[in-house]
Amino acid sequence: MDIGSGASSVGIGAGAPRLSVVAPCFDEEATLPEFVRRLSAACEAAAPGDFEIVLVNDGSRDATWPCIRAMTLSRPGIVGLNLSRNHGHQLAVTAGLARARGERVLVIDADLQDPPELLGALMAKMDEGHDVVYARRRSRASEGPFKRASAWLYYRVLRSLTEVEIPHDTGDFRLMSRRIVDRLGEMPEQDRFLRGMVAWLGGSQCELPYDREARFAGKTGYTFAKMARLAVSGVTSFSILPLRLAATMAAAGALGAAALTVYVMFGFLTGRTAPGWTSLALIVIFFSTVQLACLGILGAYVGRIFLQVKGRPLYLIDDIVSSNAPSIVSGSATERADDEATARPEAPHLERLRGGR
Repeated sequence: MDIGSGASSVGIGAGAPRLSVVAPCFDEEATLPEFVRRLSAACEAAAPGDFEIVLVNDGSRDATWPCIRAMTLSRPGIVGLNLSRNHGHQLAVTAGLARARGERVLVIDADLQDPPELLGALMAKMDEGHDVVYARRRSRASEGPFKRASAWLYYRVLRSLTEVEIPHDTGDFRLMSRRIVDRLGEMPEQDRFLRGMVAWLGGSQCELPYDREARFAGKTGYTFAKMARLAVSGVTSFSILPLRLAATMAAAGALGAAALTVYVMFGFLTGRTAPGWTSLALIVIFFSTVQLACLGILGAYVGRIFLQVKGRPLYLIDDIVSSNAPSIVSGSATERADDEATARPEAPHLERLRGGR
């Protein structure tokens, strides 16, 4: 079993392709054949015979993994990673990036909402000297008014809260240089918000507007709960303003309590009584809500600290197959030797991250 530390273990070496494509897959059995066909054609046009496609199975419940294995036997340049369970989109992308060897790396979802044919335009943009070319959604086919409005609001609120300029209306569909991918692999966050992490790295970054298409088949695996968790992760990863907001709310509550005390004392001295229980109940509810909100904000940050200090691997890989060596399965002597060889240069770095133990 291969253990993902978060550090990129594969760099450019002899025989490294010009282009790598990383595609996380979750229940994409119906979409994969068409996705790989269109993506292979786009890669062949952009980097003829000099590319690899890394398909990451993120704990799919259908036949996605058998489909990936079959593709490694029938198409050149395909690498398949099978995660031990559903680790989530961001960690599936991280696992793919750690295995990608190309000078340039494209991240794209396998649901065909992001058109693979945009690769040529992304490559042309990067030829102008950019480190990152991210695709910005100009329109969103098949998305309802609520999804579009909430996405529009979220990205603008996030941008106002953080010191990092995170592009709005973008996902993880982007082309990155090897330098950015290697630096991204050195970031040890457990709870990852990749589009923010790439923005934090800086360098020359530019956008390419496009129209997002509807899913080719199936249903999205990104539920409202998952989107909400990603949204919270984006805010807590790149801003401490909510913590300051909690302190401001606490200060406002203290001032309100002091004003209420003065009001009650004045009423007592002048012989007036407090009018009924309704106002008292509203006051109790108000201050209780403020306290719970502050605890919730603190809990979000404490939870991130808790996950980080445990130092668990970001992901676990059960199987690795490729067109060049389709019989490679993690746990074999060959795979263990490869893992040991690639892990040695990173051992001092990992020891420092874990407190030097």
